[in-house]
Amino acid sequence: MPSETGSSTVLEFDRVSFRVPDGPALVSELTLSVSEGESLMLLGRSGSGKTTTLRLINRLLDPSEGEVRVKGVATTAWDVIRLRRSIGYVIQEVGLFPHLDVERNIGMIPTLEKWERERVSGRVRELLELVGLAPDEFACRFPHELSGGQRQRVGVARALAADPPILLLDEPFGALDQITRIEMQQQFRQLQQRLRKTVVFVTHDIREAFLLGSRIALLEGGRLVANGTPEELRGSEHPEARIFLSSLNA
Repeated sequence: MPSETGSSTVLEFDRVSFRVPDGPALVSELTLSVSEGESLMLLGRSGSGKTTTLRLINRLLDPSEGEVRVKGVATTAWDVIRLRRSIGYVIQEVGLFPHLDVERNIGMIPTLEKWERERVSGRVRELLELVGLAPDEFACRFPHELSGGQRQRVGVARALAADPPILLLDEPFGALDQITRIEMQQQFRQLQQRLRKTVVFVTHDIREAFLLGSRIALLEGGRLVANGTPEELRGSEHPEARIFLSSLNA
């Protein structure tokens, strides 16, 4: 496993492009960095390159040009299993294993990392409490016995199970009803204030970006068109930024 460089920069995109064979670039000349403990929101419309950018971090995709670095080391130089186990990953559809109960879903990575059974069980209980689910009530349930919001909470707990320093989230609350979504956003904000993970969060909702992000990277057509704090984004004169900002007052 690559060693840390001692820098506060955890993730770097150095002139990164990604294109499918004989197709257009989905990400173009992206240069971007994320510091330790920062919550970076990747904001943009559908097709802007947000999810592609996210997948380049945990090497679900490799760049066509340029270099993505995690802790100062190119993703292509990492052992892909070690890389992915050091990164928590939460997607909109959760992706829980339907044949495993909640405890075994959450404990999957620690188990693969050969944690002792008692340690795994203790970590599962700790995380269920952290995401607002009573362990005695939910640990033995199966995914089909949970509501959408409960499944999403389990998904967040599973991503945190091995205490990864980096957390990637791809529109994790997009499929939830409005009330549950607001509850999950508030809970995630509280979790991040407590845990201080390095977070990259994909969203098309500028309100969500403003609520949860310490910095916002706005993508349009695979290119970075604005990058700054929420207040800095408010001052952007880029047309795409102005379109998104106009929805705040809608």
